[in-house]
Amino acid sequence: MGAGMVDISSKPAVLREALASGKIYLKEETLRRIREGRVEKGNVEAVASTAAILAVKNTPQILPLCHPIPISSVKVSFEYGEDHVKVRVEVKSKAETGVEMEALTGVTAALLTIWDMVKAYEKDEQGQYPFTRIGEVMVEKKVKAS
Repeated sequence: MGAGMVDISSKPAVLREALASGKIYLKEETLRRIREGRVEKGNVEAVASTAAILAVKNTPQILPLCHPIPISSVKVSFEYGEDHVKVRVEVKSKAETGVEMEALTGVTAALLTIWDMVKAYEKDEQGQYPFTRIGEVMVEKKVKAS
C-alpha cells in the first residue's frame, strides 16, 4: 500500500490555530544557568524560539505528507518548573488544513535545541545523559474557525 497526501482542494481556507507543548527535564544547575544567561552557546530562549519558528515554516520538508500552508503567526513561550523547561508553540494559519503538526514540529525543534545548547552541563563522567529527557509533547488546543 502506498502513501499520499490527503486531497484538501474542496475545503475552504479558514483560520486555524494549534497550541502544542512539551518539556525537557534538566539538572537544577543547568536550569539556573539558562535563567541567569550563563550558557556558553548563548541565549537559550532566543535560539530555541528561532528553531521553533524555522521548524514550523519547514514542517512539509520534515514530515512528508504535510501540506505546505501559509503561516500567519508563531508564538513561542517558556515556563520553568523545578526540574524542567516547558515550551509552548502556538501557530495560526488561514488554510484548508490544520496546523497541529506545525505546532508539534516547532515544540520538538525547540526542545532539541535546548538539549543541544546545554548538553555540556548535562553529561555525566561517562558522557551519558542520565537525567536529561524530553517528554509530554502534546497538542493542548486546536481551533478551526467556522
